[in-house]
Amino acid sequence: MKYAILGDIHSNLESLRAVLDHAKSQHCAHFISLGDVVGYGPNPKECLDIVRSLNCPVVMGNHDEYCGSVLDLAGFNPMASDAIKWTRDHLTEDDREWLRNLKYSQIVESFSVVHATLDLPEKWAYVFDKLAAAASMNYQRTPVCFNGHTHVPVAFIRTPLGVQGGLYTKIKIEVGKKYFINAGSIGQPRDRNSAAAYVTYDLPSQTVELHRVEYDFRQTQKKILDAGLPETLAERLEYGK
Repeated sequence: MKYAILGDIHSNLESLRAVLDHAKSQHCAHFISLGDVVGYGPNPKECLDIVRSLNCPVVMGNHDEYCGSVLDLAGFNPMASDAIKWTRDHLTEDDREWLRNLKYSQIVESFSVVHATLDLPEKWAYVFDKLAAAASMNYQRTPVCFNGHTHVPVAFIRTPLGVQGGLYTKIKIEVGKKYFINAGSIGQPRDRNSAAAYVTYDLPSQTVELHRVEYDFRQTQKKILDAGLPETLAERLEYGK
């Protein structure tokens, strides 16, 4: 059984399609969404329809929560706030209700999934360092947990000697250790790499692998500008930041 772990799609249709095609070439028959299906990008409805059609576990991201509701946007920067307002107008009430009903975290098979953190998933905190990872691991009931939110693919591993973390390409899951793994972002990478990031998890071999997939980001950029969304949202796709 092999899972494709999809993080932070952010309404980027070209990137999502490229990743799904790649995941099929990797013989992935199962999918997980780590949240933030919508927000920022120009194709929220189309991306949401695709994710819903996968009939897979999906956890709520902060953009999902705010795009699916009328919550005040005071905590967002103006660029994100403008994109959320635009996205709200381009989703149906059924879409918004579906987003509102998502859970903050789930256990799937033998692993956990969450958008942000396990200690306070609804607060949308970021895991950039060992201290933050350790806080989530204290609430982690499975050996492996996948998260998103930072748009940067890093992994943290707890052993009897403590928590270590850093970049990764392939991880062999070992008994007696705990893993908190960020799958990166499909729709808006922020690690100076414009290629979409996603992860596969092969349960029989207990192997986690990070994949980078090139896609036509210039087409997405044009859509962003044509939609009247903030220009920075288009520019950052080229530079992965």
